[in-house]
Amino acid sequence: MKKYGYIRVSTKEQNPDRQLAALQEFDIPKENIYLDQMSGKDFRRPQYQRLTKALRKGDLLIIKSIDRLGRNYGEILEQWRTITKETGADIRVIDMPLLNTDTVQGDLTGVFISDLVLQILAYVAETERAFIRQRQAEGIAAAKAKGVRFGCHRIEIPHNFREYFEMWEHGDISSRNAASALNMSHSTFYRRCREQLEMEKGTIGL
Repeated sequence: MKKYGYIRVSTKEQNPDRQLAALQEFDIPKENIYLDQMSGKDFRRPQYQRLTKALRKGDLLIIKSIDRLGRNYGEILEQWRTITKETGADIRVIDMPLLNTDTVQGDLTGVFISDLVLQILAYVAETERAFIRQRQAEGIAAAKAKGVRFGCHRIEIPHNFREYFEMWEHGDISSRNAASALNMSHSTFYRRCREQLEMEKGTIGL
């Protein structure tokens, strides 16, 4: 049996020392500890891929917590099944011993309990995400009912916009100078000028 460890931090700025210190208590060879410094949103991580290729039947993978594998419990469940069922390796989760598949060697009860706990965690996580989406939708609906408007706020044009628009249209002033005089951004001034031209074109065509 070989021991392996896996560490993941979300960004290169985060410190992996806490996870490393926890793994070192299990006498894992340094060359068998794999570290990814990237998001846990999926499993396309170079060191994790190397780890799964190295794992063999009877080996033991040790991680600090289940969320080090990833944030998506659907994919975590699939990876868990691949490692424990297809590869035949065991997994030990330091922060949640109930998930350990190596607790009772040769006894299917240990594997069954760990699988059951993981399924419950996945259900709770998915349910919580659904509740969050529901609360967000209800909050938006309640805010709209009170007259709250969502989306980009349309900036009101200054009262003397027409004066500068005509100066710009006749070439008497640049768009940047006109925008500056009106205390508008250049992009906003130019967009409103285009809108004004389109409106006038439509009026002439009537």
